[in-house]
Amino acid sequence: MRLKVIIALCALVLSVGASAAEKSQTIVYVNGAKYYIHNVQSGETLYSLAKLYGVSEKVIVKHNPSLSEGLKADQNIKIPFEGKSAQGQVTEKKLKKRFDIHTVQRGETLYAISRKYSISVAVIIEDNPNIDPSNIDVGDRILIRKSEQGESSAAQNISELEQYKDNLNSVADDGYSYHLVHAGETLYSLARRFDTTEEEIIRINKLTDGLKTGTIIKLPKAQSTTREETTIDGDTVVPQHTFADSGIEASFRAIRESERLQVSLLLPLSAVNTPSRNIYVEFYEGFLLGLEDVKAQGRSVDVTLFDTARDYNRTAEIVSTPEFRSSHLIVGPVYENMLLPVLQFAEQNSVPVVSPLANIENMGSDVLFQMSPDPKRKHEKLANLFGEGKHVTLIYTERTDKDFEQEILSILGSRPYSTHRYEYMHHSMLDKLEEDQTDPSDMTPLLENGQNNVFVVMSDNETEVDRILAAIASANFGLVSRGNRPPKFVVLGNPRWLRYNNIDRALFFKNRVVMVSTYHAKRDDMAIRTFDSRFVEAFGALPSLYAYRGYDAAIIFCNGMFSDIEYNMEGRRYQPLQTIYRFQRSEGRNTHLNQEWMRVNYNSDFTITVE
Repeated sequence: MRLKVIIALCALVLSVGASAAEKSQTIVYVNGAKYYIHNVQSGETLYSLAKLYGVSEKVIVKHNPSLSEGLKADQNIKIPFEGKSAQGQVTEKKLKKRFDIHTVQRGETLYAISRKYSISVAVIIEDNPNIDPSNIDVGDRILIRKSEQGESSAAQNISELEQYKDNLNSVADDGYSYHLVHAGETLYSLARRFDTTEEEIIRINKLTDGLKTGTIIKLPKAQSTTREETTIDGDTVVPQHTFADSGIEASFRAIRESERLQVSLLLPLSAVNTPSRNIYVEFYEGFLLGLEDVKAQGRSVDVTLFDTARDYNRTAEIVSTPEFRSSHLIVGPVYENMLLPVLQFAEQNSVPVVSPLANIENMGSDVLFQMSPDPKRKHEKLANLFGEGKHVTLIYTERTDKDFEQEILSILGSRPYSTHRYEYMHHSMLDKLEEDQTDPSDMTPLLENGQNNVFVVMSDNETEVDRILAAIASANFGLVSRGNRPPKFVVLGNPRWLRYNNIDRALFFKNRVVMVSTYHAKRDDMAIRTFDSRFVEAFGALPSLYAYRGYDAAIIFCNGMFSDIEYNMEGRRYQPLQTIYRFQRSEGRNTHLNQEWMRVNYNSDFTITVE
């Protein structure tokens, strides 16, 4: 009896282990071959994956050259698809009950077919398992599910194709990436954006009918140094493509004091998925308050607001309107993929274009001014923090902010550093520790080394960050209260912490947190307090960082159009509220980039200093 129980238990364990690993449902075509995309989980091996997908380990390695360095958790790999479609086993009569059958015509794309029937791209792919979304051939028969027709929008179909493109990019061959062609994009614009040639794009993709909206094409990935995209509150994103510059030199003319300045403001006011209080409306509201101050100086300014809706075609239409073409100054559009038609007009007419929020990564021009600071300059603000004599410790938890980690490791370079694993232990569990065990949540050992410490918290979880900051502050208080020499330390903060609602801000001061951000607005500063009062009175709400940036844009550039623009705004230091701007070309770039990052120091005496 006992033997039977043991056998049954072993069978149960085996069945649980087998069910834990399942075949991926993500399937793509790469260079005409069909693959599963599998996200490697901790504990999986080449052997277990080979058994799961019914292929040999050698086959998996052959299709994933990076596996020569070993299998890593959370990486995507491609595994050849083994299987047959059941479609051929269904009679034509049964098919026609559920489906319309579409025969592909010359020049048609999957996107065009999905729009014709208003059906989801995902549904078409599900019903046609042998279809390659990026390469359908004339004469192919495609099943169009009758019950799903009329149920999908163009935006949904583009979104689904973007997801398919992202899946391809997760397993793309070295040196290449995939791109979904949007309305209005041309071979010329893509060649310029991705630093290649029209001929190369045609060759790689065997384009015979030109570029079609909704097509997924393959592009050579430009070889470049690391660049970062930065948002208004200091978030960073991992490396981007090589910068491509038009090379056109602009010659700006200052507006005479007797003239009326015509400003075009391009914002995605009706873009999908904006929050309840639209951040771009807040930018516009701040911009309007800035205009009040410009006009108070006796200058005449007219502003025309255009809603781009984050749509390329709509942006291109705006550029062709008489209202836009009378612009002396353009502010926006917010997103880089809307920028090309605006830049083309601006270069032809020597009109300054202001990118107010994002870092422009793939295109540039002498007419372009970027308010978000140059990512290369960020490291300079942190140089002395990681300088000689500093003991750097990276504090990890179960969750890691990968972008922040990559940024810190890049700054550290070859400098030595230590790592520490923080584990939270509830006070009720402390009594259960063995005598020789230490509390894994006690940070005292890190502060007792007598060195000048810099702690960098790598977690992307609000609760974990709050607990770590509280543990460091508690350890510091405990050491000092016992008569020990006060430890020397600062904590390098992640600007994303400013978004956290439940973190104890007093811990920033207790831990001497240092942050480097694209923007700073300390609410007890007189300039900020005055602006806040005006904003509340005008719009009934406290301003956000977007409102402050809108005000800064109006003050700097509307005033600058009457004087400094003739000198490309260079050599001047601007500080409309509390954030500083200084525009300058960086090496190899024509774009006029803001060079000033804001280093914010939270001092132990509960004061804030800004560098």
